[in-house]
Amino acid sequence: MNRFGRYAIYYMPDPASELWSLASSWLGRDAYTGRELNRLELPALKKANLDRLTASPRHYGFHATLKAPFETVGRDVESLLLSSVEDFASRRSPFSVQLEVAPIGDFMALRLAEPAAAMTALHEDCVRDLDRLRTPISDSDLVRRRKARLTPVQDAYLVRWGYPYVLDEFRFHMTLTSRIASRSSKESIRQVLADLFAPHTSVPHRIEGIAVFGQADRQAPFRVVDWFAFRGAELAGATTSESVSLA
Repeated sequence: MNRFGRYAIYYMPDPASELWSLASSWLGRDAYTGRELNRLELPALKKANLDRLTASPRHYGFHATLKAPFETVGRDVESLLLSSVEDFASRRSPFSVQLEVAPIGDFMALRLAEPAAAMTALHEDCVRDLDRLRTPISDSDLVRRRKARLTPVQDAYLVRWGYPYVLDEFRFHMTLTSRIASRSSKESIRQVLADLFAPHTSVPHRIEGIAVFGQADRQAPFRVVDWFAFRGAELAGATTSESVSLA
């Protein structure tokens, strides 16, 4: 039986990693444990409302979208979804990317500092290979998404894949803030976050696995269901991927 109303395939760092711990502390919630966290003390942002500044990414948990939230084709397919993602992950190899803190629209995020073909391939394979358990997008979600004034290509992707920002419209990003309207505030917040995440942007970041996230209903925060490590380079000596289940 499905335990969640919607599922998503996200990139997230290893839940035991320093990056996961730091980003979760910044957001004020750990989507892996489901716990609220004490806020970091950042003198440069002492006057900022951090709950408001991080409200949107805190709701979703620290992640980068590979396959956007979707409803499944049935009410008893969670185990099939998880086994499919586990198999998908077991056949992939870890790879490294370079990250930077940079804006994406009016949001701040950890983004790719340079193109990464392996990340593009990971995203596109997630979109295509893991689509069979997704229900077609609903009329209400079509209306909601189209309020963003999509391009014809984005609209076609929305209808076909349930999300407009896929394939050549994909931009890898791990969102760190809600929308920031002020240009001056955006730059000052970017600098604070650049300093905070410097230990992770000054060296290559290893992409080692993907996660299934779940959402009980449209108002509930997302949380990690399973995290699966990539085992592609170890297939000769292993038969399954490592997984960590919380739900």
